[in-house]
Amino acid sequence: MTVPELALVRFPGRPTPSPQARLVVLGPSLGTSVTSLWSGVVRRLEGDFDVLGWDLPGHGASAPTGEPFTMSELAQGVLAALDRDRPDAVSERPFYYAGNSIGGCVGQQLLLDAPDRVGAAVLLGTAARVGEPAGWAERARLVAAAGTPTQVVGSAQRWFAPGFIERDAVTTTGLLHDLQDADRFSYARACEALGDFDLRERLGGVRAPVLTVAGAHDAATPPGAVVALAEAVGGRAVVLDEAAHLLPAEAPQDVARLLAGHFIAHPADAEGARA
Repeated sequence: MTVPELALVRFPGRPTPSPQARLVVLGPSLGTSVTSLWSGVVRRLEGDFDVLGWDLPGHGASAPTGEPFTMSELAQGVLAALDRDRPDAVSERPFYYAGNSIGGCVGQQLLLDAPDRVGAAVLLGTAARVGEPAGWAERARLVAAAGTPTQVVGSAQRWFAPGFIERDAVTTTGLLHDLQDADRFSYARACEALGDFDLRERLGGVRAPVLTVAGAHDAATPPGAVVALAEAVGGRAVVLDEAAHLLPAEAPQDVARLLAGHFIAHPADAEGARA
């Protein structure tokens, strides 16, 4: 296994941050690009933040891979991308992190594997274990053989709360196009990583302040699992009534408010630990 090389993404239209701005790193959901998933939040995010995203292998701006990787190696890939492309932004103080679904799994891994790098985190639509290994293995085999279009119908049902597709066809179409365009082998490797992911016995070691956010209609990571994650790390949980799995796309105003409130309330100290 190798650390995948990940692309960092700057969001268009974001005001130029001040030299004192805190870095916020955003992580995607499986099958999405970080731009399609998070742009609505970034446009609404108030505060002096320098915002970057990263893309999964074979998704968005990141190159595909056929090599297996673990969630820990994805987290290492995020840190390597920051150290390579933005060494000035991370050399002196921790960054803030927010991730949805697999992006939230990577966030948990960062909190445990690099506690000095992350000052505070918002983890959305994610859990210490997501789904069951057999289900991820089956999906990996199917997508590797037949491609990501096999996932469009099921993902549309899981990703969005009832009525959202009709209310916002532009957002949903962009996200489903991301899924169809994702490299099938990279997607399959991400499924395998999710199948192996289980941090339930380690979360007591998280030191940074954590906010978890659940969608009331999320069947992939039900609210109970998201609340349990918050309890395991000594954090706080919020449930959004009108959302399902892709919370940044479905509820950008609410998510932007929650991110800004959490990060402003928890200024990152030099060690990224709780005050």
